[in-house]
Amino acid sequence: MTSQGQSLNSTLDDNCQVNFRGTLLTIDSYLGDQDVERLKFLCRDSIAPKNLEKCSSALDIFDYLMAEEKLSEEDPSFLAELLYIIKQKVLLRHLRYTKEQVEHWLPGRRKVSPFRNLLYELSEDISSENLKSMIFLLRESIPKVQMTSLSFLAYLEKQDKINEDKLTLLEDLCKKIVPNLMRKIDKYKREKASQVGAPPVAKETESLHQGEKELFSHSDINQFLGALPEVSWQDEHAQRNGDRATPVSMEMLGASVDTLTSETSTKETAVYRMDRKHRGLCVVVNNHSFTSLSKRPGTNKDAECLKRVFQWLGFSVHIYVNVTKGRLEEVLQQFQTHPGHADGDCFVFCVLTHGKFGAVYSSDGNLIPIRQIMSHFTAQQCPALAHKPKLFFIQACQGEEIQPSVSIEADAVNPEHVPPSLQDSVPVEADFLLGLATVPGYVSFRHVEEGSWYIQSLYNHLKDLVPRQEDILSILTAVNDDVSRQADKRGKKKQMPQPAFTLRKKVVFPVPQEELLL
Repeated sequence: MTSQGQSLNSTLDDNCQVNFRGTLLTIDSYLGDQDVERLKFLCRDSIAPKNLEKCSSALDIFDYLMAEEKLSEEDPSFLAELLYIIKQKVLLRHLRYTKEQVEHWLPGRRKVSPFRNLLYELSEDISSENLKSMIFLLRESIPKVQMTSLSFLAYLEKQDKINEDKLTLLEDLCKKIVPNLMRKIDKYKREKASQVGAPPVAKETESLHQGEKELFSHSDINQFLGALPEVSWQDEHAQRNGDRATPVSMEMLGASVDTLTSETSTKETAVYRMDRKHRGLCVVVNNHSFTSLSKRPGTNKDAECLKRVFQWLGFSVHIYVNVTKGRLEEVLQQFQTHPGHADGDCFVFCVLTHGKFGAVYSSDGNLIPIRQIMSHFTAQQCPALAHKPKLFFIQACQGEEIQPSVSIEADAVNPEHVPPSLQDSVPVEADFLLGLATVPGYVSFRHVEEGSWYIQSLYNHLKDLVPRQEDILSILTAVNDDVSRQADKRGKKKQMPQPAFTLRKKVVFPVPQEELLL
């Protein structure tokens, strides 16, 4: 080869390297301090400890990975895996990957070890209170420095208190502090045992560990199913095909009617279509003033936030204020037969009002069952929405709530007066999601100026997590965690939302082109 040809090839190689480093620089600009901490933790098996300690930015990590030949323009798959794990999936496009592509090849090409993955997943579910309790139990052997869940686990690993074959301490901590995390550990042990041919962990250990509570009992689920509309998707299918419908049983619905009370399945799920002519319609019923109940100050802030975030997501938003029972029925009929559903991807219906669990109040004081509202949009009643996700968000409060002296009002059933039973439900047929501000027996709160804890958290998490391509159930899990940590000024009043759903696929909204401004 001539010297001129060699020089040309060298120049091209330099340009390619500069372009790839430019890509890494762009990715770095989107990553914050927490992301860097997560990347450092996930790279503990790939970068020497002394070098990892020197890393103060994602660029430092990228440099070491390239030096170890674990990252290059020809094979950026390791970085793609890391971004996927830390939920920065929107950045995959800079590496010319899609989330679906990574999900497809990841099971057979993982470079992050199962043990590292386990620790990372555990850290995601260890709250600050859980962490404080774990550190308290190990106070004699833990340095008195500020720690995150990741740095805590990294310290235990560094001190050889835990490793891929040594999990006793970790199991003891989880059993005492966060029993539901034992599922992840048991799953890891079963998979590891299967690889070496050892007897797997007993399947029974997947059941609830001592101290773990179910938000919905078996009797609650039976009530849940008993209140469903009589026409199910099995009936509809049988009518179309001339067959006799199969009776709906608790066992049959066990896999389709779900609640976010346990770990979401890791099985890969299909995604609902989001590529039709428009995203869909969003209805917001906002009741502030009532004929016989107290006003709901702060609800207008909720309505405005819902309007902004769903418009940002591409929905056509329609707001109705102080809606009577008669007017609500007109609205339901209007949207049940709305022609816009035909070319839409999805449907959203939000209700902000007083109520009792399982029902909401109209502005003229009538109590309307939530299931009655939702039944207008079943496949039989609204064929244009068949096989499309239908999302309902209910911020319901009691009519005669106690008004605390602080600027927070109760926004749900008083647990001292009403037993915690589940009295409403989503329809039996698929593709419904019901997001409630509270579980049975718990109080929901609304700030008189800033809006309700639940709706404000929903707004913020949609705004933050849709750009990361999180699905709606993951977002609602984050909402649960956020709201459960909040309290009134005295620190005594708490709240836990509750989603229930019959979704068949993941609901992942396309990332809007424009940023949602505050």
